[in-house]
Amino acid sequence: MDKFIVSARKYRPQTFDTVVGQAHITTTLKNAIKNQQLAHAFLFCGPRGVGKTTCARILAKTINCEKPTKDGEACDKCQSCTSFNDGASMNYFELDAASNNSVDNIRDLVDQVRFVPQTGKYKVYVIDEVHMLSSSAFNAFLKTLEEPPSYAIFILATTEKHKILPTILSRCQIFDFKRITTNDTVEHLEEICTKEEIQAEKTALQIIAQKSEGCMRDALSILDKIVSFTNGELNYANTLEHLNILDADYYFRLLDHMQQQDLAAAMLLYDDINRKGFEGDLVLNGMAEFIRNLLVCKDEKAAVLLEAVESFKSRYLETAKKVQAALLISALNILNEAEINYKAARNKRLHVELTLIKLCYLQQALELTAGAGSSGKKKITEGAQAFRTRAIRSMTVKVPPTANATETTPVQATGARLLIETGVPQPAQPVAAAQPVVKTTDNAAPASGKLSALDKIRQQYQGSGEVVEAINQPILEDLLRKAWEEYIVQLKAARNPAVAPFQLAILRVKDENSFEAVTANNIEQKFIEQERNMLFQFLKQRLHNKLLQFTVIVEEQNDTRTPVEIPLTSKEQFARMSEQYPAIQELRDRLKLELDY
Repeated sequence: MDKFIVSARKYRPQTFDTVVGQAHITTTLKNAIKNQQLAHAFLFCGPRGVGKTTCARILAKTINCEKPTKDGEACDKCQSCTSFNDGASMNYFELDAASNNSVDNIRDLVDQVRFVPQTGKYKVYVIDEVHMLSSSAFNAFLKTLEEPPSYAIFILATTEKHKILPTILSRCQIFDFKRITTNDTVEHLEEICTKEEIQAEKTALQIIAQKSEGCMRDALSILDKIVSFTNGELNYANTLEHLNILDADYYFRLLDHMQQQDLAAAMLLYDDINRKGFEGDLVLNGMAEFIRNLLVCKDEKAAVLLEAVESFKSRYLETAKKVQAALLISALNILNEAEINYKAARNKRLHVELTLIKLCYLQQALELTAGAGSSGKKKITEGAQAFRTRAIRSMTVKVPPTANATETTPVQATGARLLIETGVPQPAQPVAAAQPVVKTTDNAAPASGKLSALDKIRQQYQGSGEVVEAINQPILEDLLRKAWEEYIVQLKAARNPAVAPFQLAILRVKDENSFEAVTANNIEQKFIEQERNMLFQFLKQRLHNKLLQFTVIVEEQNDTRTPVEIPLTSKEQFARMSEQYPAIQELRDRLKLELDY
């Protein structure tokens, strides 16, 4: 029985043409070899399992090949290629920096560089996982890496380029490897299945390619594992079962229950999923990916980003047309939040079920929000209106009476009324300068019938007796003290501790709209300041002054203020009672009672 070799090693590329998904790098390397423009140091960086070490080995074999092809490939037939394939080449050295990361290891490598190759043109030194080297090892390697011998070529491989010192990066020719696409992975798996005579469905291979996330080594490992599990037959069902992946059909059914707001059916469907052994976070993640695919399919231009097997692509496109984008975006937000908080939840199943409840009633919530927004938040705009004017009331101008003024000039009064009512100045009338416009008595008859309307208005204003209350009345000290006392009564009713500071405060009126409250210390000032807002509103209403302002200041005062009665404590009350009635003290001593403080 032949020894089993895993597919990742058995089908490892031996030439540049067989490298999958890295054409931009293999083409560059082949052209450099053909034109003899090889750099002395290369840095291969990229994700795991995409061919960095493989390309380094192919490059080392190709540059020492005795009979390279016209395309810059190794012949795989000469002595150098044969010894390299057998692992016996003396011109190839590979160092694993993950386990050999000290200064001594690098010094040993530098010592080997001094020796000229016995056969071949170049000695190739490959340092894998170079980011694991220590800082001192990097520094010991700098000089040799910058000016190596003409026959030495260094190839550094890493998955984390950001951990490498900039001085190392500047001395290397950098090649960035990319993730292998799903289509390239599927094609490569199909070739291997054909060579190994494995019956594999394309949908199963697509699932494997998606699970590998662009890593060919992972895809080949998964393929070997499923082949062993299924005895050489890959289909969609057993691949899902082995990889513990939930079928997309469950998510389509769950979406139907969401749209129909059928909570019971959704809960039963999740119970069925849970019985099959799928964890809640896997369900949330899968549902979020499903919603993402539907969002992608909403636009035909973005449909190429759909990550699903071909059998479901048409179903995705049809479903995306029927679902609103607002529902998908809101559902994606809910699922993202639920997935973040999943680890912190004590009851994992309840956490997922609460998410399903939100999703099932999400459509109703969106409808209610849309309805409220259309009725309550709709901006009301008035239509076009004509220019509106307000009638200007006529008024009279009173002139202080003089000794000679006994009558009103009809022409002047009429002109004043016209000027006020219309706003248009009237032509000046010839009036004697010695005749001012006055009215001697309130009940006097008009001098002319033309003034009857004006006299009626005068009589209405003079006879009504109504006094228009001023908007801001000046502050009077008596009214201020009265309002202050009323506020103290409210504080007493509320048992507010600020009663005493209010009673001890001295009020000073500064002007018509402001006053001062003088306190003896900072404590009294703070008590009054705490009541500023309520006191401000109260005094504005009581004093009828909207421009009211007041300040609370501290001034050292003599003990001339009226003392305020302070309530006694329990201990002080008992002491007074004991002074008046000594029997109380005797009773306490006999019964051995204690005061409740």
